[in-house]
Formats: sequence, C-alpha cells, structure tokens
Amino acid sequence: MANKNFERIMEGLGEALEVAEGRAKPDSFRVHVPAEVDVRAVRKQLGLSQSQFAARFGFSTSAVADWEQGRRRPEAAARTLLMVIAREPEAVERALSAA
Repeated sequence: MANKNFERIMEGLGEALEVAEGRAKPDSFRVHVPAEVDVRAVRKQLGLSQSQFAARFGFSTSAVADWEQGRRRPEAAARTLLMVIAREPEAVERALSAA
C-alpha cells in the first residue's frame, strides 16, 4: 500500500512539473472528488435546517436526511457541490440565483 501511495505521489509531482514547465495544460488532469462529505457539518456550519439547506442548494429534503443518517451516500457530483458549498456558500448561492 505504501509503495502504491508513493507511486501516486510521484506521478502527481511529475504532472505538476509538466504544467509548471508549460509542457501540459492543467485542464488535462482529472478532478479528485472527495470520498466522503459530512453533510450535517456543512449544513450546521450554515445554520440551516435540512429543508432550508435542501431548498437553498437544490437538493431534496429526503436526500439530505438520507445522507445525514447514512442511509445513502451522495453521488460524486453532489459531493463536489457539497465541498464547494462548505468552502464558498455565497458563490454557490450567487450562481444558483443567476440561473
């Protein structure tokens, strides 16, 4: 396991060097989606109820409840959005209100 992790780190460093030297474009690399997101913590950080959180960011209330209770896991796109909400909730709100 440690050897595989080392190989992944070295591969990432090689890719970063290629971008830094102009031999590759940064958009040619894959985005790494978080494996887990603490939905309850994100919601509580904003001081919202489950229904308020769901309505504000376009989720169903039942999905938010299921994620928080561990009955379901957010899909990759939802995990990505949840991480952006955790870091920049105002940006997400602006983007969604402009749609």
